[in-house]
Amino acid sequence: MSADQHKAIVRRFFDEVCNGRKLEVANEIFASDFNYHEPLSVSPGGSGPEGIKREVSIYHRGFPDARWVVHEVLAAENDAVVVRWTGQGTHQGELSGIPPTGKSVSVEALSLFHLRNGQIVEMWDIWDALALMQQIGLAPIPG
Repeated sequence: MSADQHKAIVRRFFDEVCNGRKLEVANEIFASDFNYHEPLSVSPGGSGPEGIKREVSIYHRGFPDARWVVHEVLAAENDAVVVRWTGQGTHQGELSGIPPTGKSVSVEALSLFHLRNGQIVEMWDIWDALALMQQIGLAPIPG
């Protein structure tokens, strides 16, 4: 597949699964052996399409107005795509045991996707979990 086709698949994740709340699309674009990686945070991590659906659902429940704002989608070597994005929303629901605070958040992130045969097989997420905790009042803000 071409770099543009890979980028389109990754865009479907953000546009349809995350923002469109069509979790079933994950069954099409994530491989059965998909692996999700991120630093320790509110996420349980996971594998396969069910793992990513569980991951996204955590944020849909905790931030019912959640939006994933995509700033850049870049094709990389070896069937990889890199995305710079911002997660935004209002903490109106429980977030992995954290009661709602009603506070708005905006968190910067980078994701690296690896694709094979037209599906996402691996995703590495690096996002500012500390900023999320600071914005909902669970961690102090310096100064």
